[in-house]
Formats: sequence, C-alpha cells, structure tokens
Amino acid sequence: MSKVIAIANQKGGVGKTTTTINLAACLAEQDKKVLVIDLDPQGNTTSGLGLDKDEIEETVYELILGDAAIRECMHKTDIDNLTVIPSNVQLAGAEIELLNVNNKEYILKNEIDYVASSFDYILIDCPPSLNMLTVNAMTTAQSVLVPIQCEYYALEGLSQLMHTIRLVQERLNPGLSIEGIVFTMYDGRTNLSSQVVENVKANVDVRVYDTVIPRNIRLAEAPSHGLPITVYEPKSAGAESYRQLAKEMMG
Repeated sequence: MSKVIAIANQKGGVGKTTTTINLAACLAEQDKKVLVIDLDPQGNTTSGLGLDKDEIEETVYELILGDAAIRECMHKTDIDNLTVIPSNVQLAGAEIELLNVNNKEYILKNEIDYVASSFDYILIDCPPSLNMLTVNAMTTAQSVLVPIQCEYYALEGLSQLMHTIRLVQERLNPGLSIEGIVFTMYDGRTNLSSQVVENVKANVDVRVYDTVIPRNIRLAEAPSHGLPITVYEPKSAGAESYRQLAKEMMG
C-alpha cells in the first residue's frame, strides 16, 4: 500500500518544493519506489529533478484534462527509484478549463488509483495557493506535510491551511490527516528560529517533526543544477537533514 502525501502551504517561499525534491530523493535512496507529482504551474519541482519542463509534452496538465493516460505522463529521472509527473506553465489554465467538469475534485485521485500500488511513496507538490489543484492533491492524499519557514510570520496562514484541511476532511476526503509540520530555513545562531519552533509547538495540536532543515547554501544551489541535494552535495548539512527527515517519516 503506497503512502500518498501532499506537501502544502499556501504561503510561498517556505521550502515546499525543496522539501518535495529532497525528501523524494532521500526516500528513493532508501530503496523506496517514489512518484513525485508536480502540481505547481511554476514547474520548479520538475526542473529541480533534471527535466526540461518546456520540452515535455505529457504533463499533469494533459493528465487532468484527460488528454493523456497516467503512464504516458510518468517520466523517469536520473535518480534510481524516482519517477515524476511533470508540470509547466500550461497548468495555470487548468482551473478555468475544469469549471464545468463533474467531480473535478477527484480527477487526480481517480488517475493515481491506477498506479498507486507500484509505489511506496507518492509526494504531491502543491501550488502556493488554496485552489482546485490543491483540493485535488488533498482528495488524493492520505496526509498533508506542512513545511514552515522559521520566521516571525510562521503562524500566519497556518490556521487558514488547517481550516482548509478540515473542510476537505468533512466534505471530500474523511481519511485525510495532517502528517506533520517540518521547519525549514532554520538558523541555529538566532533566537528567532528557536522561538518560532516553540511558538508553533505551543499553538498547534499536530505532530511537529524533530528534524529541522537548516539554512544551507548548497540546498539553495542544487535546483539550478537540476539535482537533489543528495546528488549535488551528498555530505552537506542539508542532505543529512533531509535523510533524517525521510527516516523519521519512514519510522
């Protein structure tokens, strides 16, 4: 049985795509079969895994509109055990094109059901907004992983996201749960980072992962080379922390 996790936060710049790419690579490194679904029209997860988002014809956009079968949209990466359903800017128009489609909240789920048994983990990188694409991710997923940046406004927007998750639980996917919160861009030299962690722990009643992802130059550089951190700089602090997160999740 595969574990399907949506990685979501409607706030941009919190390390959502970085977490999707590197968590997937670390799970694959542990001999888990991993499928990554890029649901963000920016396609950063796609390019961060070494695929040319502008050259690929079968993407999640074609999948959602029914113009391609799911297996046609699954592309191998250079990482063993890691497959991706890519995205590009075309996906931005999907919301409008789905307006009159019946059961549009379940399009992705119905497709993923065909291939889920082939994977141990399916990670869905959501767009930084609470739209129909995010709803599709949450109806497909069993749980939601929430990356939060260690900054002053960390709690802002978190309550809105929790509210959305509860609505999806009540109306569309009763089995959905919160996988947990993972802190990103942690700077151990500042009081602020530790204050933010304590503040969130005190105010939310969900699992907070022990692993924190540090601010790390190599982590920031890796996507521009189309590589996860485990390949770009395997011994860096960023690579070790994502390996730790993967083990904590598998544990």
